[in-house]
Amino acid sequence: MEQKIRRVGVFTSGGDAPGMNAAVRSVVRTAIHYGIECIGIRRGYHGLINCDCEPLSFESVSGWSRRGGTMLYSARSEDFMGESGHAKAVSTCKLLGLDALVGIGGDGTFRGLLTLVESGIAVMGIPGTIDNDISCSAYTIGFDTACNTALESIDKLRDTMQSHERCSVVEVMGRHAGHLALYVGAASGATAVLVPELEIDYEKDVVEPIRRARLNGRTHFMIIVAEGVEGGAYEVSRRIQEATGLNARVTILGHVQRGGSPSARDRVMATYMGYEAVRLLAEGKRNRVICLQDDKYVDYDISEALSMKKSLDLQTYHVMQVMSGMRHGV
Repeated sequence: MEQKIRRVGVFTSGGDAPGMNAAVRSVVRTAIHYGIECIGIRRGYHGLINCDCEPLSFESVSGWSRRGGTMLYSARSEDFMGESGHAKAVSTCKLLGLDALVGIGGDGTFRGLLTLVESGIAVMGIPGTIDNDISCSAYTIGFDTACNTALESIDKLRDTMQSHERCSVVEVMGRHAGHLALYVGAASGATAVLVPELEIDYEKDVVEPIRRARLNGRTHFMIIVAEGVEGGAYEVSRRIQEATGLNARVTILGHVQRGGSPSARDRVMATYMGYEAVRLLAEGKRNRVICLQDDKYVDYDISEALSMKKSLDLQTYHVMQVMSGMRHGV
């Protein structure tokens, strides 16, 4: 028989994402609804090792949904990956009397949770990363806000590019995944989008779309590049200038994409996922990851979730190519 959950710890880990605070708020208030005490672990696994924590109440998380970043802070912890650090984290759970941990973050966060499962700690994972690269879930908290932030910047940048008849190469986040770049490219009407998942033919994928756009009367061009593309935005810019003679200016949006008040979608997604995580714990489920699939909230065993693979949305890529004139006769 599963032990009743009386006290849970909640933490955020890895890169911050808009909506993480809404998820923490949801975990806390749902826990209170089920008669469960909630402890906030500050600074992720680093805080778990060092017992950096605070009790969270219904009122203490008031207003968190609209706040960007993470009120519990986040930190990457190399110590946690070592045996002594891991042992300290397990000891903290025992010292605080935590019956379960809810971790909000990406793949690295979930892999950390899996090691705790192997030490007998019950866990729940909530996907929070602007890259939208968690394989088991169609959506991750923070993605919508990051897209909107990048899109707003690109729209403003386009005004300048149009005024000076230039080519703009914009680098967005996505070291290993191009979901953000592809979505932003489709939304902004980019001339071309380059992602790490797809091999790049510069003549076909970049230069020819620019030429077609120019022949059709366009005098400014927008190229969206995921940061994980080989050589990055500056290499793309160099090759465009070499092939076309255009003045290709680079803009790296960087960490501005992570900040800001979360969108309505991210607040709602985070609220539902936090609710589901605690509800499942209260009903006796353990060691799951909360996911969105086919517009429904589902859960997977954490080991199964980590074994899944997520591919690029090729349908969106195809549509974006058609809209930009990259594809003809298909």
